[in-house]
Amino acid sequence: FTNKAANEMKGRITALVGNKSQYIWCGTFHSIFARIMRRHADLIGYDKNFTILDTDDQLKMVKQCMQELDISEKLFKPRNFLYEITNSKNHMVSPEQYEQLAGADIARQNAAKVYKKYNAKLRENNAMDFDDILVNMVHLLKNNPDILEYYRNKFKYIMVDEYQDTNQPQYQAVILLAGGHRNICVVGDDDQSIYAFRGADVRMILNFEKDFKEARVIKLEQNYRSTATILAAANEVIAH
Repeated sequence: FTNKAANEMKGRITALVGNKSQYIWCGTFHSIFARIMRRHADLIGYDKNFTILDTDDQLKMVKQCMQELDISEKLFKPRNFLYEITNSKNHMVSPEQYEQLAGADIARQNAAKVYKKYNAKLRENNAMDFDDILVNMVHLLKNNPDILEYYRNKFKYIMVDEYQDTNQPQYQAVILLAGGHRNICVVGDDDQSIYAFRGADVRMILNFEKDFKEARVIKLEQNYRSTATILAAANEVIAH
């Protein structure tokens, strides 16, 4: 869905500005960051031909880690461990930090062991999962000032759609990239933040005016999709 939306946007841009659109990077966070990762993979300990694991591959790797650690699938569900790993990466929590946070909770202690082994296996196999693409982008920019400066100059204007659905690594990468020129436009609605279960943090959009104090707020109050009856009902729900 998101790739389709990005391609639709790119098509509209091309229709508006013609061939100049070839200089615009338009895509999802994952596709744009993966493109940058391929160019600079060696700086974060990867080969540029790294593979990207989908959810099925991730689950297989978690099961493999559990087997090697002698953790029973009857007692602990692999999907729960995978959720913990994904959630940790979405909040920029490393395996070491997760281990410290686990405390005396047996399930979390085992999740910490799996998380650590899982990440080590990714490195061994020159592979990243989708969350790594975001996390590694932040590490790349933070640890390489020259690379950060290069992309700040390259992306002089940044626009992010559905900003209320950004998570910690996406937010940090955007703040770093826009930190020089500060030409950033975000579109979003905190009332439409529905992806908290996937790591999205509504505070990102609520704090935007603190991060960019010079920002101008333009309210889009005309609705072209719904009838007045539907809008009235929706506003009543939002009010409560």
